[in-house]
Amino acid sequence: MSIKTQLAVIGGGPGGYAAAFLASDLGMNVTLIDLEKNPGGVCLYRGCIPSKALLHVAKLIHEAEEAKKWGVDFGEPKIDLNKLRDFKNGVVNKLTGGLGQLAKQRKVNYINGKAKFINSSTLIVEKLDGTTEEVIFEKAILATGSVPAKIPGLSIDSPRVMDSTSALELMDVPKKLLVIGGGYIGLELSTVYSSLGSEVTVVEMLSGILPGADRDLVAVLEKRLKTNLKNIFTETKVVELKDNGDSVTVKLEGAKITEKEQTFDKVLISIGRKPVTEGLGLENTNVKVNEKGFVIVDKQLKTNDENIYAIGDIVGNPMLAHKAAAEGKVAVEAILGNKVAFEPNAIPAVVFTDPEIAWAGLTETEAKEKGIKVEVAKFPWAASGRATTLDRNDGLTKLIIEPETERILGVALVGVGAGDMIAEGTLAIEMGAVVKDLELTIHPHPTLSETMMFAAELFYGHATDMYRPKRK
Repeated sequence: MSIKTQLAVIGGGPGGYAAAFLASDLGMNVTLIDLEKNPGGVCLYRGCIPSKALLHVAKLIHEAEEAKKWGVDFGEPKIDLNKLRDFKNGVVNKLTGGLGQLAKQRKVNYINGKAKFINSSTLIVEKLDGTTEEVIFEKAILATGSVPAKIPGLSIDSPRVMDSTSALELMDVPKKLLVIGGGYIGLELSTVYSSLGSEVTVVEMLSGILPGADRDLVAVLEKRLKTNLKNIFTETKVVELKDNGDSVTVKLEGAKITEKEQTFDKVLISIGRKPVTEGLGLENTNVKVNEKGFVIVDKQLKTNDENIYAIGDIVGNPMLAHKAAAEGKVAVEAILGNKVAFEPNAIPAVVFTDPEIAWAGLTETEAKEKGIKVEVAKFPWAASGRATTLDRNDGLTKLIIEPETERILGVALVGVGAGDMIAEGTLAIEMGAVVKDLELTIHPHPTLSETMMFAAELFYGHATDMYRPKRK
């Protein structure tokens, strides 16, 4: 069987379905191909959404414990893993089912299966029912995403060694859990399992956790993590894993390690993700892949093949759902011949730990590495009325400013709700706003968002809620 379509989108994640839906809205005949029953991709099925559902529960557990300080005692939490799993799965099913309905409403031809290029205008799709279908397209968008990376030489086939996908299944709560990797995925899952009762140890090969974030932000998070986690070992390597049947023995190497061999009930390997580009038949097209496995694209997301575009995790970092969705829309506009390019001034990043860390644009670390002269304005949440009412003064709002023009080049926050606040900073950077714009924007009181305005006031040395005159 053979069908013809104007646009074939391979991959139904946030980038793929955003591209397919926009193309359909703009009048194109669209075919969307994915292995899952409904669109959603890793983000909805095995990533952003299920992890945030569990992190919400983790936050609730922590807040219930903290409430004892305020004279409210809910008692010890009783956790029903089956109900918790049902809640998480219900969130996933509701959102992916909704996307399935949206695809039908838009008359997007949705095919369950694995696509492979035969040439630059033809795909063969191996459907889940065992049949195959040929798809002849005018243009195609590759949006196949990424999978968890593995540590060479440490891959053992054991139910006691998890990746992020199996960790989110939440089959049990191990008494002792080792998390290999101190990036955002590892720390988010550490937060979940710790709140549910696991004794969590985190091992990071580099000199600090969250290597992409500024150290002053990470310091705030690390201080709180150390009260909730058993250990955080940096500059430490895992050199061997051994499955004992009922536990895993781990050999560690690092200057701070006194006990070289330790035993855990389960191990979570979370060292990042790698793009999915194998098995797609790219060798039958003119699509090129770089030495790191990422598909090479131009600013319109077009590959070296005139008919094929690529978006999302497979075209490089940052591997973020919202970046993929934005790229998908640009690719569709480019296919339609519109004058567009993917050239954002800022892509926000959020780490959904407690406290959250969020940043957009230039970081202070990047400025130092690149020799870019900047001024930094910081407002500590210890002086925030709203943070005090929440009993969460462990926050910080930071602006990275170009001295000559006072233009805002970067914004960063650490604290509760930082992820919901970073969009204002992203907009400021995209609009080319200066510090005075942020200072003169009236923010509601008492809110955490005020700290953006207060940081701008501090830059000029006259913040209402803090006395810190500007140095002459």
